[in-house]
Amino acid sequence: MTPRFPSPWLPLCCALALSSAGCSSNDHDPGTGSSSDELDSGTVNNGDPGDTEHFSFFVTSLKAMQELSGNPSGFGGDLRYGETGPGAGLRGADKICATIAERSMPGAGKKPWRAFLSASAGEDGQPVNAIDRIGEGPWYDRLGRLLAANKTDLANTRPLGGNAIIQNDFPNEDGIPNHQPDPSQPAVDNHDILTGSSATGMFYSATSTCKDWTAATGDKATEGRPRVGHSWPRSGAGGGGGFPRGDGGTFPTDGGRPPRGDGGMPPPGGRDGGFPPEGGDGGMGGGTGGGMGDMNNWMSSLDESGCAPGVNLVEMGGPIESSNTVGSGGGYGGIYCFSLVP
Repeated sequence: MTPRFPSPWLPLCCALALSSAGCSSNDHDPGTGSSSDELDSGTVNNGDPGDTEHFSFFVTSLKAMQELSGNPSGFGGDLRYGETGPGAGLRGADKICATIAERSMPGAGKKPWRAFLSASAGEDGQPVNAIDRIGEGPWYDRLGRLLAANKTDLANTRPLGGNAIIQNDFPNEDGIPNHQPDPSQPAVDNHDILTGSSATGMFYSATSTCKDWTAATGDKATEGRPRVGHSWPRSGAGGGGGFPRGDGGTFPTDGGRPPRGDGGMPPPGGRDGGFPPEGGDGGMGGGTGGGMGDMNNWMSSLDESGCAPGVNLVEMGGPIESSNTVGSGGGYGGIYCFSLVP
């Protein structure tokens, strides 16, 4: 079956530094999406999942997030996508996953897709752990390659026992390694993926979920800073280290930092003279709030700058202190999607 998002799709020169300040659509309402009649509980009512190949995991691509949000800067931290009421952010994110899966493989949207996101409160008012939302496995990418056979193998710094090609560079909905979504262009810095989760996939903190994935103004005082994992390890294989500066010194317009001399992130356990902790865990969750974690962990690596929509694909040395977007440290507010069935 032919994927619906062919590559190449995005000239690198157009995607290096989009931010909510300069690229967002004033007409876009992140609360819009497919109707509840069309999508329910993370499925698309089209096709038969029994007719589809193994396909139960992907990272949402920048192109898909731009198209579904109607905004070149993506959704930011508001993932409701037409849902309302308690748990709307999680349900909306599930619908985003199902919609993207369907567009890549007709019939796959009928599967029960779940976004790998934690929240302080679900529909029942209780904390939600991302690792508990996604079933028991196994999980396969769009090309049928095994990511992990079960949660024991999945819930590690990098998944164990799966295909080595995708272990350190998680693929998007078309099975393309997301670090280099356009094979004709150089790799980009897009590893930050929204999770709101700890290094074991548990709810991280009261300030780490953009108000349970319903907020995207970028007001850090009220919305916090989302916790993100790294879809490719920040320190090595698949993701490489830092990127050489190849943009002639061009930086985003939101107060970008000068390039780090080592082209990389601050070492785990240390801050780069930069990001002061914001919030704690509010007495909740499995994280300490703020700060750098394991730069290789796919579930929990650091706190992004804020919840506003924003895209930055240029190596900047970490989340930009003066920014308030989900992508300032290298990303665009992507999410992980898992199906409860292979």
